Amino acid sequence: MKVMPNSPEIDLDELQERLEDSLPEGAKINGFERDDVAFGLVALLPTVIVPDDAGGTEAVEEAFSDVDGVESVSVENVGRI
Repeated sequence: MKVMPNSPEIDLDELQERLEDSLPEGAKINGFERDDVAFGLVALLPTVIVPDDAGGTEAVEEAFSDVDGVESVSVENVGRI
């Protein structure tokens, strides 16, 4: 997934914690990467694991979108493990 903060001034460590706290039941984060976008803006790239019976990534996308400091959320890649 790709999570864009709404400002370059956002503390990414705090945003990461808020994203982890917002996860729906059964979902978990298996690491974060950071991607320099432009003009000091850095996107968070969490790898999210969702159980098959959860019905996809929609619940995680909605939860992340409601987190304070998040501008947008998009799914970059989906796979099975």
